[in-house]
Amino acid sequence: MTAPDATSSAVTAAPATSWRESLAVYLQPRVLIVLFLGFSSGLPLALSGSTLLVWMREAGVDLKTIGLFALVGTPYTLKFLWAPLVDALHVPLFTRAFGRRRGWLVFSQLLLIVSIVLLALTDPARSPFYVALGALLVATTSSTQDIVVDAFRVESLAESEQAAGMAAYVAAYRIGMLVSTAGALFIVSGFEGTGIPRQSAWMWGYVVMAAMVLIGTITALVATEPEQSMRAEAATQEESAFTRVLHAAIGAFSEFLSRKDALAALSFVVLFKFTDAFSGTMTAPFVIDLGFTRNDYAAIVKGVGLAATLIGGFAGGFVARRYSLATSLWIGGVVQALANLSFSWLAVVGTNQWALALAICAENFTSAIGTVIFVAYLSALCQNPLHTATQYALLTALAAVGRTYLSSGAGYVAETTGWALFFVICVLVAIPSLVLLAWLQRRGHFEALGPVRV
Repeated sequence: MTAPDATSSAVTAAPATSWRESLAVYLQPRVLIVLFLGFSSGLPLALSGSTLLVWMREAGVDLKTIGLFALVGTPYTLKFLWAPLVDALHVPLFTRAFGRRRGWLVFSQLLLIVSIVLLALTDPARSPFYVALGALLVATTSSTQDIVVDAFRVESLAESEQAAGMAAYVAAYRIGMLVSTAGALFIVSGFEGTGIPRQSAWMWGYVVMAAMVLIGTITALVATEPEQSMRAEAATQEESAFTRVLHAAIGAFSEFLSRKDALAALSFVVLFKFTDAFSGTMTAPFVIDLGFTRNDYAAIVKGVGLAATLIGGFAGGFVARRYSLATSLWIGGVVQALANLSFSWLAVVGTNQWALALAICAENFTSAIGTVIFVAYLSALCQNPLHTATQYALLTALAAVGRTYLSSGAGYVAETTGWALFFVICVLVAIPSLVLLAWLQRRGHFEALGPVRV
C-alpha cells in the first residue's frame, strides 16, 4: 500500500468544538467526495500485491518468483517523475469536459479499469511474464490516480475540513483495500463454489474488482472542480505546456533539496516502513504455507486486521498529540518492528486460528501507529503549498522503495532461513532507520520542522 498523505505542514491548536460540530464536518459534501475517492485509491493496491500473490501461490508459482513480484510496484516508487505532468498537462477531451483535476481523475480511472481486466485475463501458472506486465499496468494507472486524488483533496477542502477529510480518506482507503483482499478472495471462493474452475473464478473475481473502480468514476463526475485548481489554471493559461511542467518539477525538487540534511531525511523516509514492507511481502504466502485456507486469510488477516488497523490509527494519533514528533517516531518505529516477532511465534505454534488472529492484530495495530506518525512527518516535510502535490508524490514514492525494491529479495531470505527466523530478520532490518532517526534528532532536524500535530 502507498501511505495516505496529509495536507498541511502542521496543524495548530484550534478552538474547542462540540461533538455535534465535530461529527457534522464529516457529512460535508466535499469531505464525502474525498471519502469515496479514498475508497477508489485503496482498491487497486492489493490487486497487484497481496491478492495477486495468493492467486500465484495457489497456481503453484514458487516463492522466489513471488518475492520478485514486489518489483511490479515500481510505478508507486517512480510516480514523482510524472506527477509534474499531471499537475501541468491537459488530457484531450477529458480536461475540456470535466476540468483540470476531474478530467485526469476520470481518465486515470478508465485506464485502471482496462488494466485490471487485462490482468484478469492472464494465467499465473502458464505465463508469469504476462501476469507481471498486467500487474505493472495496474500499478501505473493506480499510482497516477493517487497523484490526482492527492491534489484534488488538497485543493478542494477548506482548512477547517482538512483533518476530517484526511480521516475519511484513510478509513475509506483501508476499506478499499479490504474489498480488494478479503472481498476479492470471498468472491473468488463464491465463483469456485458454483463449479467454475479455479482459474476462471480468479478471472471473474478481478473483473468484479474492475467494476468497483466505477465508484470512484461516478464520484469524480458528481464532484465539482476545486476553485484552487481553476485559479491555477487561469494563472498559467498563457504558459506553454513545457513551461508549466518545468516550473512544477524544478520548484518542488529544488526547494526540498536545499534544506539541511535533506539526503538523510530522504533516506529515513525510504527506511522507516521497510520493516513492514519486508515482512508484508511474505505474509500471504506464509499464511497459506502454514496451512490456513483462503477464507481464513480473508476473514482474519484482512477482516480482523482491518479493525486492529483502525484502532491502531487512533492510538497513533494519540501518541502524536501526546509526544513530540521525534519521540513519536521512536515509539512507532520500535513497536512496528517488534510486532514481527508475533509471526515468528505463529510459525512455531502452527495452524491455529486464534494465534493467527493475535499475530495479525499485533502487527496491524503497531503498523497503523507507525503509519499515522509517519504521515505526520511527511506532512511536516511539505511546507510549500506551491509544490505540495509533487513533493508528496516524491516522498510517498520514496517510501515505496522499501516495499518495491528492498523487499524484493524477501522470498529468497524466507526460503533460505525458514519462516520463524525470517520474521526475526524483519525486526533487524528496522535498525538502519532507527540509527538515522537518532542522527537526525541530534542534528536538530525535527526542531527545525516546528510543532507537528496529526
